Amino acid sequence: KMFRLITGIAGPSGFGSASTAEQVTEGIDATNLTAIITGGASGIGLETTRVLALRKAHVVIAARNVEAANKAKQLILKDNENARIDVLKLDLASLKSVKDFADNFIALNLPLNILINNAGIMFCPYQLSEDGIEMQFATNHLGHFYLTNLLLDKMKETATSTGIEGRIVNLSSVAHLRTYEGGIRFEKINEESSYDEKRAYGQSKLANLLHANELSRHLQAEGVNITVNSVHPGLIMTNLYSYFGVLMSRIVKFVTYILWKDVPQGAATTCYVALHPSLKGVTGKYFLDCNEYEPSSFAEDEVLAKRLWDFSNKLVNAA
Repeated sequence: KMFRLITGIAGPSGFGSASTAEQVTEGIDATNLTAIITGGASGIGLETTRVLALRKAHVVIAARNVEAANKAKQLILKDNENARIDVLKLDLASLKSVKDFADNFIALNLPLNILINNAGIMFCPYQLSEDGIEMQFATNHLGHFYLTNLLLDKMKETATSTGIEGRIVNLSSVAHLRTYEGGIRFEKINEESSYDEKRAYGQSKLANLLHANELSRHLQAEGVNITVNSVHPGLIMTNLYSYFGVLMSRIVKFVTYILWKDVPQGAATTCYVALHPSLKGVTGKYFLDCNEYEPSSFAEDEVLAKRLWDFSNKLVNAA
């Protein structure tokens, strides 16, 4: 795996760590597709928006900062005047904002083929969301969990009426490997005294994977034509060298610069999983560098996934 990552050699999919979002979607016509991308105004989300719009999809950017999102939209339109992009406000750390966003989107009366749960925060100091939930868990997992639930009927309706497979993509991370003991701290989700910003991030990214896998099982049981998969966009070095001591981390920093992806490479796996025809019917999987990978044993724990599902529903209903 490491060799493939460093060399950029393609995996079984024909793509690898060096592939860009444009390369993995080459020749794909997404004219009939409507996609929502959370956090689509910057970084990997912006590149995902740009490339989906380039492939003629209608993209709705869901962003906390509407001004930045409108600037991003103008930037894309400058190079691609036919791009179809809308901007709607969404603050994932507020369940009320998530509900408002879903209502506003549904009021537009658009179809919904693709939902990309891309937005996220990382390694932030301990704080609570407006709903009183630890901020990384609230933003990265719970906001997306609620958003997905609220948009699911629209996605089912679209899949049924168009006959086109719907796709949900959760951005997880290799950081899901480094979480708290037991995977998810259900009893201590908001505990400040033992809060660790890196483990809390890992916990939220594990939650993204568990959510995707559990939702995938629900939809398969219902016979719904919607797939749900998780992706790791690329190596964020802080996760990698936080395992080491100071001297070791300096050495690792020095020798690992070759592992860093640029943004077009970082968005490739998301775009591949969202659009590529070879993934028709593929669901409940985890992708890295545009290839399927085994996640952690926690991520594949169905009991843990079910417990998180019930726990998340309880939090959402209590708010």
